[in-house]
Amino acid sequence: MKTFSLTDIGRVRESNQDYVYTSESPVGNLPNLFIVADGMGGHNAGDFASKYTVEQIVSYIEHAPMTSPVDLIRGALNKTNASLMAMAKSEENLNGMGTTAVIATIVNDCMYVANIGDSRLYLLRDELEQITKDHSLVQEMVRMGEMQPSEARSHPDKNIITRAVGAFEDLEIDFFEQQIRPGDVILMCTDGLSNMVDDTDIRQILQTGRDVVEKVQHLVEAANRGGGKDNITVAVIEI
Repeated sequence: MKTFSLTDIGRVRESNQDYVYTSESPVGNLPNLFIVADGMGGHNAGDFASKYTVEQIVSYIEHAPMTSPVDLIRGALNKTNASLMAMAKSEENLNGMGTTAVIATIVNDCMYVANIGDSRLYLLRDELEQITKDHSLVQEMVRMGEMQPSEARSHPDKNIITRAVGAFEDLEIDFFEQQIRPGDVILMCTDGLSNMVDDTDIRQILQTGRDVVEKVQHLVEAANRGGGKDNITVAVIEI
């Protein structure tokens, strides 16, 4: 396994509210752990939410006794969600904060993925496939047949998410299990990449980059060339 990650402020935002964590070595009872988060909220609240969420997830998994990846990730997210909500109520400057989270761990030949919000996990095998499903207003409309996928990309409400850590007391988490093969490439990213670079170009960069570092760097560069309208975070895992 080879991994590399990078987060970039982009060309428009004044601060970076994204946060990324990668570990190829064991974290608690998990053999590896990868997390991408995209914070939201005014002032420093989004920065705080993403960083705090990632740090709390890692800390929980380091100390929890469970061995099931799903149980570990669910427990970490639920505890972090409760903590974020309590802090938002007690500290005015943190009111309204929240964050997306996409989390992955690979155990033997199976990848376990958890997703909240619109940060994504893709799998490149023969084709580029988005494994996660966006929890966003426009994607809900696409799923209900009220909007075409081509319309969703440029819709003015495309950044409105319907789920976030810290937003609701009852946290809804999507879990996915994916068999992994040698040669697979896994991409985790915030919408600062997926809104700026289309899937065809993402696939080409992943297929033509000389190594995992160059692939990540070229994806970030492509997002900035496309406008860099948001923070950009990319993590690539090669099997």
